[in-house]
Amino acid sequence: MIKPEKPSNEALRLDALYRYRILDTDKEKSFEDLVTIAKAVCGTSMAAVTLIDAERQWFKSIQGTEAAELPRAESMCGHAILQPQEVMVIEDARIDERFHDNPIVTGAPHVRFYAGAPLISNEGYPLGTLCVFDPQPHHLDTDQTEALAALSRQVMLVMELRRFAQDIQTHMLEREDYERLLNEYHDLLLAQNADLAEQSRTDVLTGLPNRRAMSVALEASVADADGQPRQTAVALVDIDHFKQINDFHGHATGDRVLAALGVLLRAHFSGRGMAARYGGEEFVVLMPDTDLRTAELQCDFLRMAVAELPLGFPVTISIGVAAHKVGDSVDQTVSRADAALYQAKRNGRDRVEIAG
Repeated sequence: MIKPEKPSNEALRLDALYRYRILDTDKEKSFEDLVTIAKAVCGTSMAAVTLIDAERQWFKSIQGTEAAELPRAESMCGHAILQPQEVMVIEDARIDERFHDNPIVTGAPHVRFYAGAPLISNEGYPLGTLCVFDPQPHHLDTDQTEALAALSRQVMLVMELRRFAQDIQTHMLEREDYERLLNEYHDLLLAQNADLAEQSRTDVLTGLPNRRAMSVALEASVADADGQPRQTAVALVDIDHFKQINDFHGHATGDRVLAALGVLLRAHFSGRGMAARYGGEEFVVLMPDTDLRTAELQCDFLRMAVAELPLGFPVTISIGVAAHKVGDSVDQTVSRADAALYQAKRNGRDRVEIAG
């Protein structure tokens, strides 16, 4: 068994991990849901959110086997964090010289297949992985590998939201500290999505592109440079009962909700799409090269993240999703997404509906 080396920046990496105050905490549904999805998407019997401490691997969530932690020396994830920009895949651990005699391979849970997507902090430190594993040799195709990486980014987003909520609770009585933390949170997610900052036409309140900028992007996204159709999905997002938020909490609070959702949309669709403020409390999301099922999953992740925003009162969203059809105009695609949005509202809100 080859023990994993420690990164050259190990002390800084551990400092970053400890700032999340997450080690040895109880299970949380947000992490459990993402592990369930990772296991289903990759077709494995086991999956986990794991964090690499100084001498141990600790599981925030694990499904398919029972374990709270393992020695870091036996950790496959300890190897995975050494290449933080890659998903480490081991199709058969019994023929891998690093792991063939590892206790978790030779004994329970008899791991043969492993894939781990590193969890990268906003400072760039690998804190652990979202991993899937199985007692049978296995293979991930490109879509599954990309989906696992995308889910690992969702785990980090939940960790950021969790840390932010803790900070808010600690400093709620100090308005100045609260405003500072809110600005830091905004800057953090904004930095992760610097590509959207290049958009010249933006909505002042949310920092997102405005309706005109989105219209240009929509037209460009439905065909490639040669004029051939591209698979593109569009979603319309609406804040549920937004008028009541303004009426009961004031328009300043309503603006804070819009700004927080803008920040979340930036983080959620960075690098793989574009979000814009469409008008009022409505937003539009463009997902190029994305099929309808994947778009529905991404929107459901967004819906769950919004429900956990630490705003001091519950906020939910309804979403309608449509796939662009060859021969349709972009306006027709947006109209179909709008119809699906209204269906989501008729069906009780806080849900995602797809257009037929």
